[in-house]
Amino acid sequence: MFSHFSDEQLARLARCASVVSLPAEARVIQEGANSRDVFLLCGGTIRIQRQTPYGLFTLASLGPGSLFGETSYIDRGPRTGDAVVATAAAELVAFDSAALDAAVQEDERFHLALSWLFWKSNSGKLRLTSEKLNKIFEEPGGPAACQPIAPLQPGSDLSVDLATKRKLFAEMKLSGPEATFLAALSREKAFAPRQVIFREGERADEMYVVLEGRVMISKHIPGAGEEALSFIDRGGYFGEMGLIDDAPRTADAKAHDGGAVVLAIPREVLQEILDVHEVSSLRLLNALCHLEACRLRLFNERLVTWFILAGGSGISWAVDQPEVQKKALGQPLPG
Repeated sequence: MFSHFSDEQLARLARCASVVSLPAEARVIQEGANSRDVFLLCGGTIRIQRQTPYGLFTLASLGPGSLFGETSYIDRGPRTGDAVVATAAAELVAFDSAALDAAVQEDERFHLALSWLFWKSNSGKLRLTSEKLNKIFEEPGGPAACQPIAPLQPGSDLSVDLATKRKLFAEMKLSGPEATFLAALSREKAFAPRQVIFREGERADEMYVVLEGRVMISKHIPGAGEEALSFIDRGGYFGEMGLIDDAPRTADAKAHDGGAVVLAIPREVLQEILDVHEVSSLRLLNALCHLEACRLRLFNERLVTWFILAGGSGISWAVDQPEVQKKALGQPLPG
C-alpha cells in the first residue's frame, strides 16, 4: 500500500512512526476521543466497536495489513468507535499525527502521497461497509424500504456556460487553473425528478458534481424496494468510488424530487488531475478525502442505527480481509 511512496518519502514516513505491541483487549482508540494518530496493523486482529443499548456492536474486524484511524486524521472529527485488540496480542505501526502534520507542511509531494494513501484506504472501507449494509438488509427485521426506483434513462444534454461551471469548482476551494481545467472538460447533464443517473452494479466511467438540485444515493433491496443512504447537494461529489478501484457501482444515484443538473467528469480526466506521480491537484484530492471520510462516518452511523432498530440482531462481521483494499491501495486509477 506504500508502493507509490519514493524512498525519500518512506524515510520521512518512518520518522513519524513507532512499533507498538499490545496485549489482548488493549484499547488502541477510544470512541469520542479527539486523537488523530493513524495505525497500520501488522499482526493480530483489531475490533472496531460501538456501545449501544443492546451491548457492543462490531463495526469491523481488521486483519493484518489494515490501516485504521485515518478518518479522524483527515477530518479532525472525534473517533467513531473503540479500537480493541481482539486476539492474544497485536503489533501495530503507529503514525504520530503531529509528526505527519509537520511532514505534510514541509513537503507537498509527501502530502500528495499520504492523501492518496488515505483516499484509497477509505474507498476500500466504503466498499466493505456497503457490503455490510447489504447483509443487514438480508437479515430478518432489517429496515423497511421505500418505493421502487424509476426506470433507467439517459440524462438530457444541456448547455451551461464555462463561467458558471468554473464558479462551482472555485466554490470548492480549487485553484483558478484547476477550476478552469475541470470546467472545460466536464459535461453537464440534466435529470428529471427521480430519474436514475446510474445503478448499482454498473461499470463506472465518470464521477459527478452537483451543479443544481439534489441527488439521492440509495440501494435497491430485492423484494423490498429502495433505501436512501445519503443526499448530495450543490458542490457535492458522487460516483467516484468505482473510478478508484475499478469495481462496479455500489449503489444507485438518482435526481431527487426537484430534479438535478450535474457535471460529469470522465475517468481519464480524473486520472490526469489526480496522478499520484504528479502534484496536479492536491486540493481536489483532499476534497475527495474529506468526502469519503464524511461518507464513511455516515454509513457507520447507519449500521449502528439499523442494528438498534432491529433490536440488537446480533449481526457480526468476519475479519475484514485487506485483499479487498489492496487493489485500491496498490494501483493507480485505471485508464
